Amino acid sequence: MNILLLGAAGFVGTNLTIQLAKEKDVSITLVDKSSNFFGFIDGMNFPNVNIKEVAFKEDTDFDDLTDGQDIVYHLVSTTVPTISNQQIPQELVANVVVTSKLLEACVRNNVKKVVFISSGGTVYGKEVACPLKENTPTNPICSYGVQKVTIEKLLYLYQYMFGLDYRIIRLANPYGPYQRPDGILGAVTTFTYKALMNEEITVYGDGSVVRDFIYIDDAVRAIINIANGKNKHRTFNLGCGYGTSIKEVLDTIQTALKLELRIVYRPGRKVDVPVNYLDISRYEKAYGVLQPISLHEGIKKTAEFMRRVYKIVYTDYYVSLEQVIV
Repeated sequence: MNILLLGAAGFVGTNLTIQLAKEKDVSITLVDKSSNFFGFIDGMNFPNVNIKEVAFKEDTDFDDLTDGQDIVYHLVSTTVPTISNQQIPQELVANVVVTSKLLEACVRNNVKKVVFISSGGTVYGKEVACPLKENTPTNPICSYGVQKVTIEKLLYLYQYMFGLDYRIIRLANPYGPYQRPDGILGAVTTFTYKALMNEEITVYGDGSVVRDFIYIDDAVRAIINIANGKNKHRTFNLGCGYGTSIKEVLDTIQTALKLELRIVYRPGRKVDVPVNYLDISRYEKAYGVLQPISLHEGIKKTAEFMRRVYKIVYTDYYVSLEQVIV
C-alpha cells in the first residue's frame, strides 16, 4: 500500500509515521514545507519512508504527489484557532482553495481514499450541549473551524461527484511526545514542559474552560483504524469522550510530576469555546472500545519523553523550527 502524508512533520504526522512505518508492505511518502522539520523522523531511518520538501500551496504539483498513492492523509493547516481570525481571506485560500486542488489531483490519479484530520474542538462552536455528536450542527466561531467544515463539505462533494472515498476525523485535543512544547497549540504538552522547566504557565480566563484531551498514541491507533476500516459512516469524532477543565489539567500535572506550578492568569479569549468534549460512541460501535489512558498517566509519559529527548535535540530541532514557524 502506498500512503501519502501531507503535513507529515507536525505532531500528529510524526506519530502517525512512526506507527505506519511498522506495518508490512507499506510505502510512505512524507511531505512538508521544509526538510528541517523532519528532525525526529530522519533519525529513525525507516527504510519504507521517503521525504519530500514541498509546500502546500496553489502552485504545488499535486499530480506528482498523488500519482500511485492509495491513501492520502491530509494533516495540513497553515493556521491555528487562536490567530485564524486575523487573516481570514488569506487563510481560506491557503487551506480551502489549495485543498480543492489536492482533491482534483486525487480524482485524476485514482486515489482510493482521503483521510482528513478535522477539528473536534472548533467545528461545533459554542452554543451546543456536550458531549458533541457527529450530527451536532457545526457553527464554528473561528476561521480555523470554518476552514475545517468547508473542507469536510468539499470531501462530500467530491465523493458525490467523482466517487472519491474519504474519512473525516474530528480530532479533539491530542497531546504527548513530539508535540512542540514551546508552541501555541497543546495546553497539556505546553503546561507539562513549563512545569518541568519551572517557567510561568499562562492561563486565559479562570481555568474553567473544558476540553477533551487524548494521548497521541491512542489517537493515532484510532486514526489508523478509521483509515483502514470499512464502515457506513465517513465522519468520526475522536477524543476521550469526557471533558477536563484547564484547572483540572494543572492540578493533574502538579500531582503527577510532584511539582509546584507558577501560574499567571490572563483575560479570556473570544475564540475559546467554554466547554467542548466529544461523543465517541460512533467510533466505539465501529471499532471497539477506545480505552484511552488517563490524563495522569499521559502526563507522566509526556514528561518522561521530554526529560529523555529534549536535552539532546531541543536546541537543534525546535530552535530551528522557531525561525520558520509563526
